[in-house]
Order: sequence, then structure tokens, then C-alpha cells
Amino acid sequence: MTTPSRPVRIGVQIAPQHAEYRAIRDTLAALEDLGVDIAFNWDHFYPLSGEPDGLHFEGWTMLAAWAEQTSRIQFGPLVTCNSYRNPELLADMARTVDHISAKNPGDEGRLIFGIGSGWFERDYDEYGYEFGTAGQRLDALGGGGEKKTLRIVAEHADIWHSFSDVETLERKLVVLREWCDKVGRDPSEIEVSTGTISSQTSDRALLDRQLEAGVTLFTLGISGPDLDLSGAKELLAWRDSL
Repeated sequence: MTTPSRPVRIGVQIAPQHAEYRAIRDTLAALEDLGVDIAFNWDHFYPLSGEPDGLHFEGWTMLAAWAEQTSRIQFGPLVTCNSYRNPELLADMARTVDHISAKNPGDEGRLIFGIGSGWFERDYDEYGYEFGTAGQRLDALGGGGEKKTLRIVAEHADIWHSFSDVETLERKLVVLREWCDKVGRDPSEIEVSTGTISSQTSDRALLDRQLEAGVTLFTLGISGPDLDLSGAKELLAWRDSL
């Protein structure tokens, strides 16, 4: 196996749905104690799965609570939507949350500012935002688009996250390296992140293939009501075996 150029990290996205906040708070504490590197939530206003009108919490106010609760783990939205808020307001929110997370004099903030374009139409319709077309939202910002988004990644991002299979990921990384060449950026400066589902956390052959392709941040999504940590423990065991 190729030795990765940067440390392998494990993230867990706690979906802010179908669980009381005290359960989410306890889950975050458990993840920090287990040694998870990053905790994510998401920036939506309604559940994305399960009962459409089930219990759901707003992401950025939750991140402020996470900043105060935790002391080591990094955290952030995966991802915040670029079209829900005025850009200056969003930047000020992020700055505030980042500063809350710096516990001691001289500490750096621990917020990871993930951003992308919105896609869940109900968020827009219920809150009175203009949904527009997919092209318009990509023009503003995207996630995996090879012509627009990967150029933005090459110019500005520290981390690029996708949900691609290995073959698609390898192709997109070739495109990302091409964009880096065009804008004069060293592609090794960009951490490659991928989403992982529970059924894959024990598949070490797949994880090894993703690692060989260049992924070093593996993020598992969990959701209420159970907020199962078994997949996170499997990912951590694999990370610690490398």
C-alpha cells in the first residue's frame, strides 16, 4: 500500500434529524472521546430522510454549541449552502463560531468551513428563497462539477469532498490536478475527502483502494433516532492499523 502524503483522518456527519438535541450532544462527546478527527452536521431546514416533518435542528446555531462543548475535535457543516444567507453575514457567522472554538490564548479555531450549492428544493420553497435552475446554482458554487467547481477548488479550497465511486473519483482527481496546473496550485495542498456509508466501513479492501486513489479524509454519515457509532469505530480501527 502506498503511504499517504498526509495523515488519514476520520470524520462523522451527525445528521441533525430525528433525535433530541441531548442525544446529538452526547454523540458528539462520544465521538471526540473515541478519537474522531472531525464532526460535521449539515445545512438544511428539514429532514432529508425518514419522516419529512420529523424533528430537525438548524445547523449553524448547533455548530456554535459544538464550538463551546468540544476542545479538540474539528467541526463544521458538510456543507453550508451558498444561497441561504448574505455572504457577509455567513462569513461573520463562521468567524464567530471559529473564535468560540479557540479555548485558550493562542489557540487556533477549529471550524472547517464547508460550502457548496443547495439542492434540496423544499429548503428554498419553505423559506422563500429562489431555487432557480441547477445551472444557476452551479454558477454560484457546486460540489463535483469538473468545469466550474473543480476550478474553484483548485483556486481556493483546502479540502475537496465528494461521494464518488473509486473510478469516478480517480477521473475527477485527474481533472483537479489539471486545474491546479492551470492556476499554479500544488494539488498536494488539497485534502481529498469522500463520503462513506455504514455498509462500507468494514470493507477494508475498498477503503484501501480509496486511500490509494488519494483520499485521506473518510466521513461516515449517521442519523437519529439511533445514532449508531459502530461504523465510526470500524473506521477508526482501520485508520489506527495503517
